[in-house]
Amino acid sequence: MEKQPKFDYSDIKFKDNGKLKLIIVVGTRPEIIRLAAVINKCRQYFDVILAHTGQNYDYNLNGIFFKDLKLAEPEVYMDAVGDDLGATCGNIINCSYKLFAQTKPDGVLVLGDTNSCLSVIGAKRLHIPIFHMEAGNRCKDECLPEETNRRIVDIISDVNMAYSEHARRYLADCGLPKERTYVTGSPMAEVLHNNLAEIEASDVHQRLGLEKGKYILLSAHREENIDTEKNFMSLFSAINKMAEKYDMPILYSCHPRSRNRLAASGFQLDPRVIQHEPLGFHDYNCLQMNAFAVVSDSGTLPEESSFFTSVGHPFPAICIRTSTERPEAIDKGDFIIAGIDEKSLLQAVDTAVELCRDGQHGIPVPDYVDENVSTKVVKIVQSYVGIVNKMVWRKY
Repeated sequence: MEKQPKFDYSDIKFKDNGKLKLIIVVGTRPEIIRLAAVINKCRQYFDVILAHTGQNYDYNLNGIFFKDLKLAEPEVYMDAVGDDLGATCGNIINCSYKLFAQTKPDGVLVLGDTNSCLSVIGAKRLHIPIFHMEAGNRCKDECLPEETNRRIVDIISDVNMAYSEHARRYLADCGLPKERTYVTGSPMAEVLHNNLAEIEASDVHQRLGLEKGKYILLSAHREENIDTEKNFMSLFSAINKMAEKYDMPILYSCHPRSRNRLAASGFQLDPRVIQHEPLGFHDYNCLQMNAFAVVSDSGTLPEESSFFTSVGHPFPAICIRTSTERPEAIDKGDFIIAGIDEKSLLQAVDTAVELCRDGQHGIPVPDYVDENVSTKVVKIVQSYVGIVNKMVWRKY
């Protein structure tokens, strides 16, 4: 029997321990990873309910990260995934509204640009202060569904917390209040630093039979790369050429949707391209920092490249997209945007590998090295719940 969305939250209660009551909403792997240190810090100082929309339902995209990152299980699973995108988005908004209305939090915190972030629409209608991390990111590519979500959530949020001055300027250009916009930096350095010992100790190479420096790590899952036929064929044809040229294993950390798309298309991957279930946090990052090259459409690639450069493990980072919402990492030379056609991708891999080999890698992005982002977030949330209630909602 399929799970049905949960609308009754009468069993969910805050501890009522006198602390600020905060609901943190997540739904996908990137949110769980980036928010790991923030969630744990908020649990120390606030009365927290962690709510999971269920947008990523696969264990390898979800449960394994709670284990790896030492996170307590969410208090709430909404099971909001529907038969199609419209049903899922509607369920996320409906379930979240019911949760907020029944639990009455002092504030709601979200990160990023996924469909799960649309949960804040309910909070806005209920006059609950909204805090948005990763605010102001823009890639200026209207084909990306995330670009629409970013604009919606930025405008709805009461307090926007950006990663960089680039993002703060985008928010200012949208006319959002400068007095409620802050640059906290990326939370990834704190998460990676907290887990660096486990990352370095991973035995993933032994388990997978890979030799350090003699494999390419691939991650390709974005909607524009997988669901658009022309892009899909161009990208995977280029990947086959990459396997042929470098004659080494290409380990493809393959999401369920990507695996299903490949199977349905009948596209034949080169035998050197090894499809693997999505890897855990420690294993994946150990593979990244020891790879011949990392070829990825992941949004965290620039932050991970910057961090590992800062701790002496630079790797050639190639982004298989035609745009980026992290121009600050381009400013510092932390990765190359390769596009998805064969010629550009092969040239980009060659260039990135040769530069890294020559010691000409990028330098850490200043906004990506702060290891106290979770503390900043706690102080901003504590500061602005009352201010938003007074200045925005005129509650007193």
